[in-house]
Amino acid sequence: MKHSNQSIRCDWPQDDPLMVAYHDDEWGVPLHDDQKLFEFLVLDTCQAGLSWKTILHKRENYRKAFDQFDANKIARYTERKSEKLMSNEGIIRNRQKIRAIVNNARSFLKIQRDYGTFDAYIWKFTNRAAKANAFKHAKNIPTETRESQAMSKDLVDRDFSFVGPVICYAFMQAAGMVNDHVIQCFRYKKCN
Repeated sequence: MKHSNQSIRCDWPQDDPLMVAYHDDEWGVPLHDDQKLFEFLVLDTCQAGLSWKTILHKRENYRKAFDQFDANKIARYTERKSEKLMSNEGIIRNRQKIRAIVNNARSFLKIQRDYGTFDAYIWKFTNRAAKANAFKHAKNIPTETRESQAMSKDLVDRDFSFVGPVICYAFMQAAGMVNDHVIQCFRYKKCN
């Protein structure tokens, strides 16, 4: 696909404006802001078994439903609040995922207490540096790696849920811990 300046873009956004904007402005950019990292963790939790496009198109609904992804507020959600979220048609109404988001917020805050920031914790899985891959074709991009497997295991050990190795790898791509733009994509060099 062509970018507006006629350079090449990864194929996966296709011609969906929201996906294109996400690809061009966010995906693969190294992220160190805890609130934004938590947002991507929430959205990737919701993505389990679904397409990223589905979740991205509900992102604003999630932002409203989950207090702007404020982990402190979400960690205090009661069972009653979780049940209320089940009636919100703007989000994926999956009881297990809603409970996982609340539980993951509590675990996220514990990591912040233990490490100072979630950023300090999560980036240890890539030795505190973004990994620049060099794939010519999207079909060569893995769905999980040793790093995402280690991240998944550690997060599960810390009571997170919906954080399997594939979800962790999607999170790593979103947070710019890995650069999986294909090498001919105009964003590849910008994200390195």
